[in-house]
Amino acid sequence: MKYLIIILVCFTQIGKTQTFSYPLLSKQGKDITTLVPSRWNAIDTAFGDLNNDKLEDLVIILEYNLPISENRAYGDNETDLIKEFQKPRVLAIYFKNAQNGKYTLALQNNNFILRANEGGSLGDPLKNISTANNKLVLEFEGGANWRWKLNYEFKYQNKDWNLVKANNIYYNALSGEMTNRQYNFLARRMRLISGNLADQEGNSLINEETLIFTNFKTFATFKKPWTWEITKDNFL
Repeated sequence: MKYLIIILVCFTQIGKTQTFSYPLLSKQGKDITTLVPSRWNAIDTAFGDLNNDKLEDLVIILEYNLPISENRAYGDNETDLIKEFQKPRVLAIYFKNAQNGKYTLALQNNNFILRANEGGSLGDPLKNISTANNKLVLEFEGGANWRWKLNYEFKYQNKDWNLVKANNIYYNALSGEMTNRQYNFLARRMRLISGNLADQEGNSLINEETLIFTNFKTFATFKKPWTWEITKDNFL
């Protein structure tokens, strides 16, 4: 029995330290089953026209079937890297090809989608992915008594994925006290609503301010949620 325990411990340690690398996703496929790599699972999908060609494109959230050690950024893109033992996730976007009816890879992002244990006591923070008006919508939620909701809208423009809108709600689950920051990067405006979650228009304090930035954030320049200090001490 002693030797059996030692062998099991050794295998466990090997499993934790084995080298992990993200897959190179298939460049083209006819359906979801042909696009999901071995040892990965499709945990959410969405269909809709994302490149304005009147065809239904495909969005897949993939999750690895085993937890591994990952370095994840907190606070910004460069500092506060924290190693966590969790299942990696990948965002994959495929455009529908009108000629052959297959899906062609348009984006693979290994960082932006929050992992299952990054939502605090509420559990998995990934709440929904969808498409609307040629935009990709990602919704996250987490926290405990104080909770947060993060919504992002990305639009395919000039062969890149620009963050055009976002919404950051921070609220108390018991009292309803909240702040609701609504970002419109196309209009370069931020609308701040402060008050109670149940009455966001009636008795709330509403302020607007200009957003100052040089370039749109994209999946290449936006590491993950909570890593963009968009204004002083205000992270998105």
